[in-house]
Amino acid sequence: MKSVITIWQQYKLGRWALLLVLLFLLALPLPKFVGPNPKMISNALLFSMTQMFMLITLASNWNLIGGFTGYVDFGHAVFFGLGAYGTGVMMAKAGWPFAPALVIGAIVAVIFALLIGSATLRLKGPYFSIAMLGTFVAMREIVRVAKPLTGGGSGLTLPPYLNRPLFYYITLVMAILVIWFIWWLRGTQFGASLIAIREDEVGAEMRGINTTLHKIVAFSLAAFSTGIVGGLWAYQNTFIDPDVVFFESRTVEMVMMTMLGGLGTVAGPVIGAALIYWLREVVCGYFL
Repeated sequence: MKSVITIWQQYKLGRWALLLVLLFLLALPLPKFVGPNPKMISNALLFSMTQMFMLITLASNWNLIGGFTGYVDFGHAVFFGLGAYGTGVMMAKAGWPFAPALVIGAIVAVIFALLIGSATLRLKGPYFSIAMLGTFVAMREIVRVAKPLTGGGSGLTLPPYLNRPLFYYITLVMAILVIWFIWWLRGTQFGASLIAIREDEVGAEMRGINTTLHKIVAFSLAAFSTGIVGGLWAYQNTFIDPDVVFFESRTVEMVMMTMLGGLGTVAGPVIGAALIYWLREVVCGYFL
C-alpha cells in the first residue's frame, strides 16, 4: 500500500497543496469564536482577516501578469475599481442581489481587460507600465463624470452585508482557490510559456509561442479575479466613490507585496500581503 507521502509525490501536490489545506483547516473555525467576550474574537479581527484574504488574492492576481510575464502593471487596480463599480451599480441602481451583481462586476473587468490589453500589451517595458497607469487615472475620471450611472463624486451606497462569518469564508475560499490556480498554472505549458515571455520574449516568439495571445489571456484571468475582489470589497464597505475605489496606492501595494514575498513565485504574494497588512495594522494601531 502506498504511503501518504508517496501519493503526494506521485501527484506532485507537494508542500503547496499541504500548506493550503493547513491554512484552510486553521482558518475554518475562526468565526465560531466571534463574540462580545474579551477572550473571544472580535468582529474587528474578523474584518481584518477578510481584508487580508482579499489582499492576498489581489497580490496573487498581479503576480500572474507582473511576476510571470514580467510586465509591470501600474494600473492593475483599474480592474478592482471596475469590479467594485460593476457590482455597486447593479446593486444600488438595478436592485440586483449580491451574487449576480458580483458576476457582472467581474465580467465588466474582463471585457475591459480584453479591450485595453489588446493594445497595451503590445507595448514593452516602461511603455506598458505608463500606459496602464494612464488608463487607471482616465477610468477614475470617467467614473467621476458618469454621474447618472455611478453617482459621480458623491458615490454609491450599497445595502449592508449582515453575515460576517459567511463573508469571511467567501474571501478565504477565494484566496485559496487563486493560490491553488497560480500553483497549478505554473506547472502547465501555458505557465511555462508565460515565464518564457518574461525571460526572453523575442526568443519565445521564435519558438512559435503566440506571446500576445498568452499575455492577453493571463491579463484577463487576473482581471476577472481582481474584479471579484473589487466587488467583495465594495459590498463589505457598503460605499464606493471614485477616490476611494480608484486609489493609486492600491496598485503600489500589490507590487510591494509581490516583490517583498518573491516575484514570480506562488508563496511570494501570500507572504508579502500578510506581512504588509499586519505591519500596517500594527503601525496604525499603536503609533498613529
